[in-house]
Amino acid sequence: MKAPFVLPDTIPVFPLSGALLLPGGRLPLRVFEPRYLQMTDDALRGNRLIGIIQPVTDEGSSPKLYSIGCVGRLCAWSETGDGRYSIALAGLSRFRVDQELQSARQYRIVKADYADYESDIHADDSGDTIDRDGLAQCVRQYFARQQMENLWPTVEDFPGDLLVNSLSMVCPFPPAEKQALLEAATVADRATMLIALIEMSLADNQGPEGMLQ
Repeated sequence: MKAPFVLPDTIPVFPLSGALLLPGGRLPLRVFEPRYLQMTDDALRGNRLIGIIQPVTDEGSSPKLYSIGCVGRLCAWSETGDGRYSIALAGLSRFRVDQELQSARQYRIVKADYADYESDIHADDSGDTIDRDGLAQCVRQYFARQQMENLWPTVEDFPGDLLVNSLSMVCPFPPAEKQALLEAATVADRATMLIALIEMSLADNQGPEGMLQ
């Protein structure tokens, strides 16, 4: 999904460690904390935009945030019987946190700067140049190791940008590696990083004779 409008300078943010939202991707979430239920209610009454951003640490109720996140639009939602939400966000654009704002709401709000990420709104043609065969070889082996074999056939025919972004979102990398994928300048850069991260993960799971454990 591409943004059909000018993105607002001020957005609510949902800090989630290990969560990655990228342009064109779709992130399902379960919302149950009161402050994020309030945020979801407010978003549904407004422009339906929520920023996903990782905390640097999980310490405290308002931990320090990474400087870069991704804003998404609520594209699906349902309310459960116990008052919780099941939602999905469609990624629109990355943003840089210019500053965190004071707010009377329970959730956190930031001033967002999108200037460095115009390619997220417009087409990033670098996805057309990725090494799909090399990526496929790594991903198939990695998915087999993670017991995710059934996922590859559902994404292998995606366009290059959507393929790379979808794989980056679903691979269970640590938070710091997720953040590095988010901050990659282009889709082609992200594809190169994705292959490197997969190869390192596979190498880390080899025994002393180079046999996979």
